[in-house]
Amino acid sequence: MKRVFGVKKDKEPPPSIEDASDRINKRGDTVDEKLKKLDAELSRYKEQIKKTRPGPAQEAIKARAMRVLKQKRMYEGQRDMLYNQTFNLDQVSFAAEGLKDAQQTMSALKSANKELKGMMKTVKIQDIDNLQDEMMDLMDVSNEIQETLGRSYNVPDDIDEDELMGELDALEADMGSEADGVPSYLQPDKEEPDLDAELNLPSAPSGSTTAPAGRSNAQAEDELGLPTVPRASVRS
Repeated sequence: MKRVFGVKKDKEPPPSIEDASDRINKRGDTVDEKLKKLDAELSRYKEQIKKTRPGPAQEAIKARAMRVLKQKRMYEGQRDMLYNQTFNLDQVSFAAEGLKDAQQTMSALKSANKELKGMMKTVKIQDIDNLQDEMMDLMDVSNEIQETLGRSYNVPDDIDEDELMGELDALEADMGSEADGVPSYLQPDKEEPDLDAELNLPSAPSGSTTAPAGRSNAQAEDELGLPTVPRASVRS
């Protein structure tokens, strides 16, 4: 049977977008190389036209330059067409990549949704509300315990608050009557007592002393009461 009908050939897979884009880019590079050669040839013909006098020779050079210019226009058209094809392939590639990203995002969301549903089965809102109520009750009990432990044993419970407010007002009035708002018992003493007078102590001697009356040859004394040193006189 294989000899009669032959063997069915396997179909080749269609080219991918990347393969088609690479092939078009290679063709575009080839066209660019040809355009560079044509530009160099045109530049050479321009120089020859400038150096050649008008006449048959110059016309021949112009004809060659015109032929090269037509080829250049043709290759430029091909290059523009290849650029358009490459642009279209890039757009298709971007769209395909976007769809792949969307598929991956949907798969991730489905997996996360399934996981959340499983977690929600173990967590109930009623249990959370009950836990919050218990925590509030525990906090209230804790505050009551702290207030009970913080009571003062020396303060009686039968103190009249109006009486305390009256004493506080009187204290503020007393403080306001003092100088600069400072109580009298906190102000410094205006006059210091004379301790020497209270203790009956003799007064300290002064710095100058008088010489005894019986000493006729007493030396002169300075202002501190010490004998002065006589100065030697030099006779000429």
